Amino acid sequence: MASRPVVSQDVTPLRTGVALEVAASYPHPDRNSTRAAFCLHPWSWLGGSMHDPTVQNIVKSLEDNDFYVVYYNSRGVGRSTGWPSFTGQAEGSDLKELVQQFMGEHPQVKSVTFIGYSHGSLIATLHSALPSHTKTSYVLLSYPLSPRGLLTMFHTKMYSSALTCLLRDASVSLLVIYGEQDNFTSRSKYEAWTESLRKTEGAKAQLEIVPVAQADHFWHTRSSRATLKRILESWLMKVTAE
Repeated sequence: MASRPVVSQDVTPLRTGVALEVAASYPHPDRNSTRAAFCLHPWSWLGGSMHDPTVQNIVKSLEDNDFYVVYYNSRGVGRSTGWPSFTGQAEGSDLKELVQQFMGEHPQVKSVTFIGYSHGSLIATLHSALPSHTKTSYVLLSYPLSPRGLLTMFHTKMYSSALTCLLRDASVSLLVIYGEQDNFTSRSKYEAWTESLRKTEGAKAQLEIVPVAQADHFWHTRSSRATLKRILESWLMKVTAE
């Protein structure tokens, strides 16, 4: 039986002026893991937190595959201090500081994946690729395409520009997963958007797009969760391989 990870949870002060409630899973030392993942939860204004069931399912899958896993409550959620922003810019700055702190403490990590679910996928795109000696990959799950303007105080251009920059970075691997029964964005709108991502001028990133037929925004059903787990694990094993 595989060794279970060691999990720590604390309130971590950042140079952005807030302290975040952070949980981190550490694989057993005999695994010699060099892979880490940061998991970002849905919109805090609608109750999103690191305890979200979909986030927790992803965390469990990552732990089972010997990742260092960092998941946390964004500002103003749980024991995290501060107040949620309406644009997401402050949350993007918090993520950058948290990553920098983690990488300074774990120099053995050679591959980092940002996994954002719903609103968390917006924030994930605000973090640029890490230096070339560290593989950087992104998973955008249930990207909130239709409500993006409302979720970001109409800073849509900032997020579309951030995503374009990632797509133009040859060092980046990017996976987009969405449910064809999404509660907020229609299948046709997702299809048009993902096609535009493929046609991004100057695109050099490794891009994979996976629609899931019977899944909605929340991935509540057992079959959709199983499909998500299979897609995610298969892709991560490919793009984070040493």
